[in-house]
Amino acid sequence: MKKVSTLLFSLAGVALMAQDQQPAASSGFDWYGLLNDVFFWMFFITFVLLIVTLVTVNNAFNAIKELMVAQKKAVAASAAPTVAAETEEAEEAVKPSLYQRIMHALTKAKPIEKEADIMLDHDYDGIKELDNSLPPWWVWGFYFTIIYSVIYLIHFHVLGTGPSSVEELERELALAEKQKEEYLKTAANLIDENNVQFLTAEANLAAGKKIFEQNCASCHASDGGGLVGPNLTDDYYIHGGSIQDIFKVIKYGVLEKGMLAWKDMLSPAQMQDVASYVKSLRGTTPANPKEPQGTLYEETETPSTDQANQSAQ
Repeated sequence: MKKVSTLLFSLAGVALMAQDQQPAASSGFDWYGLLNDVFFWMFFITFVLLIVTLVTVNNAFNAIKELMVAQKKAVAASAAPTVAAETEEAEEAVKPSLYQRIMHALTKAKPIEKEADIMLDHDYDGIKELDNSLPPWWVWGFYFTIIYSVIYLIHFHVLGTGPSSVEELERELALAEKQKEEYLKTAANLIDENNVQFLTAEANLAAGKKIFEQNCASCHASDGGGLVGPNLTDDYYIHGGSIQDIFKVIKYGVLEKGMLAWKDMLSPAQMQDVASYVKSLRGTTPANPKEPQGTLYEETETPSTDQANQSAQ
């Protein structure tokens, strides 16, 4: 049982040290790098030597205890051989089960019939105190925390081979930023007519212009002056001139006017770019502008710097 406990504690120590060696932003464990780390092997060998030392000391202590018990039995046997024989026969008759042996190895608890040997003189309202030994599982756990704390101290604060708290924070922030970028790539598809924004970044307007020239110029002219569709450069709008209104028309279309619904052909991010480009055409001068249609629209919103910066990112 002691050998098994020692092996388990050794494996736990290796696993914890390996965890410290693993970079926080890494998706896989670098076994090759770990096995070629001189400091890891130094810590591992130190850890094993400490375990072996503790086991050796424990075995020596147990051997001394067994020797003292054997001497007591020898004295008792010489004084009363008949009683000793009867005691041995009784012990053989009451042989503990496997479960009892395991629990005794873990706790070292004295049986009830032998509690008188470890009874202390303390008496609290009839409650007496026993001088039981600490459970081996607790003692080994305590030894392990001491060993690990020494290794941790050397690894992180003496040799500096492990990342400091500041370095760990920087790695976590870098990982969080990367995860944020990955999320924003998919978050663009969550845009709708309620949260769409007027983007003024050059990249967004260029993307919107390209989509406009490929899909919208046949009805609105490449400069937005209007052909079959209305003029997009003046101050008059049939269905509203806000970014939300323009996005909604692009998304759902106006079937009675021949305007297609682009929601199944363009992504929300693409429709936002097109809507932003269409809105940016207001006030420009097309080659052959069509007469105004709809009602006069007065601008009530302006694109914010934060929106432009966010789109540029």
